[in-house]
Amino acid sequence: MKPRSGEYAHLIRMAGLFAIGITAFLLLRWMMVPADFGLWGHYRAGAVKDNMERPVKFAGQAVCVECHTEVAELRAKGKHAKVSCESCHGALAAHAQNPDGVKPTRPDPRKTCIICHTASISKPKSFPQVVPAEHAPEGSCADCHVVHNPKLS
Repeated sequence: MKPRSGEYAHLIRMAGLFAIGITAFLLLRWMMVPADFGLWGHYRAGAVKDNMERPVKFAGQAVCVECHTEVAELRAKGKHAKVSCESCHGALAAHAQNPDGVKPTRPDPRKTCIICHTASISKPKSFPQVVPAEHAPEGSCADCHVVHNPKLS
């Protein structure tokens, strides 16, 4: 039995739609994916250069310790020994480059401490957690704790 001319028209239309879709995908991919993407795996080679051109914002713990030895010694004895200075104090590269000209603001212990220490089921039971409204409804954490070595003072 010989097929009639209109029996395959729906397949031809479907094939045309697939061809248009694939062509649109390849065209958009060509327009949106950088040329250096994929040279080193699933990575854009120029990203390293782009990141190196950004200004440095963080100084790093070693730079802080050079000037603030007394704080470093206090922290080394406490539970915050492994917490980076900039985790609480923010990015300090500008202060490290110009210590006399750029004075960082001192963080509010009440706001800063609860970022890590507010009770959460996702934290291990051994991690110090508090419900701020019950633990200390008013006042600063620094009223009872030395922030760099937070055992009770």
